[in-house]
Amino acid sequence: MAGRIVLLGATGYTGRLVAQALADRGARPLLAGRDPARLAPLAERLGGLETTKVDVSDTAAVRGLVGRGDVLVTTVGPFVRLGEPAVRAAAEAGARYLDSTGEPPFIRRVFGEFGPMAQRSGAALFTAFGYDFVPGNLAGALALRAAGPDATRVEVGYFVTGRPGFSKGTARSVVGLLGTTGFALRGGRVRDEVAGSRLGSFDVAGNRRDGISVGGSEHFALPRIHSGLSDVDVFVGWAGAGSRAVQRMSGLTAAVMRLPVVAGGVRALAGAVVESRADPEPGRNDACRTAV
Repeated sequence: MAGRIVLLGATGYTGRLVAQALADRGARPLLAGRDPARLAPLAERLGGLETTKVDVSDTAAVRGLVGRGDVLVTTVGPFVRLGEPAVRAAAEAGARYLDSTGEPPFIRRVFGEFGPMAQRSGAALFTAFGYDFVPGNLAGALALRAAGPDATRVEVGYFVTGRPGFSKGTARSVVGLLGTTGFALRGGRVRDEVAGSRLGSFDVAGNRRDGISVGGSEHFALPRIHSGLSDVDVFVGWAGAGSRAVQRMSGLTAAVMRLPVVAGGVRALAGAVVESRADPEPGRNDACRTAV
């Protein structure tokens, strides 16, 4: 018998979109969160879904919601700070797990720390199912299949052809990543690397666009399907024409952000800016393009 779907973070921006998409497809997920008063109207609007109160930072409480064969979907971020309880609970329970993170340090933990745990329990962990990095894995796999067994390198680029629109949750995650260490696949091994230190150039809708390097799930997933792969780079073009300037400044920025006082001040200022903005309207037609 199919397990049930548990959705953490249903009242957030991304969580509401996920809940609506599930309901539209006939699923009846359990909506879980800290505030029953916010869950209730959403559950009613989606056809009288079941809800439960849970502290998403409490691993034991989240663990009590899922068993073997259940599906745990979480949109609760920043994942570097709040993501561990859900992925640990799913890995221990032998459940299927999906999250919406795009945070490289968390992705690295899912593969490196929780992946072995999931193999032992029979769990299946699918991380980074948000804006990125699923398209890059799919496009990269197709490119490697076309290139043949001798292919050793893949470059993936993500670009928005419209005006970028990020939710508050995404912006909070970006702020939390300031000063963190990046990574890339080099010589068949995932190695630390300053985020933004490399520049990639891609043809996007007939125009040449630059992107700066970031850590992604492609660095871990693609070598599993192509044993000869030695180098993987992932780039994002969010900075647009400013990508080259960001790349040139990446080393200095990383060094400055290692100073606790400076890092704390920058994060506080950026956090205040984030909280002053509103979420974008759902259904905005900003196209995301993936180049390989």
